[in-house]
Amino acid sequence: MENVDPLELAAELRLTVGTLVRGLRAGDELPQNQAAVLGRLVREGPCTTSELAELQRVRHQSMARTVALLTEAGMVEQRPHAHDGRKVLIAATPSGTAALHAQRARREGELAAAITERLSPDEQQVLRRSVELLRRLA
Repeated sequence: MENVDPLELAAELRLTVGTLVRGLRAGDELPQNQAAVLGRLVREGPCTTSELAELQRVRHQSMARTVALLTEAGMVEQRPHAHDGRKVLIAATPSGTAALHAQRARREGELAAAITERLSPDEQQVLRRSVELLRRLA
């Protein structure tokens, strides 16, 4: 068996995964920053704009703009904070959740089609086993 240079493998993996992700994002209707915020709200529930900014590692002003765009599109709504009347929580709406799920389904469909069309059954099995390795790296 051939020795593997971990640094070279890491560079190839980063480049390949990046290319794959960018290709899947090309058909997205939601910009990446909005999809990331919406995904967090769907997964973890309502947050304040400040909490979202901290979690996404962006400035409060940038997050406020993202939240405003999502609000205008009907993807999120503002709700009063249960314990602090000065705060407002941002929550995904049903249409925001549906849009996020539709975007994910489209990506997964494209990826499934590529797997079916471009990989042999044996290669698909190798890829299946590789997913667990990638999960451990994450």
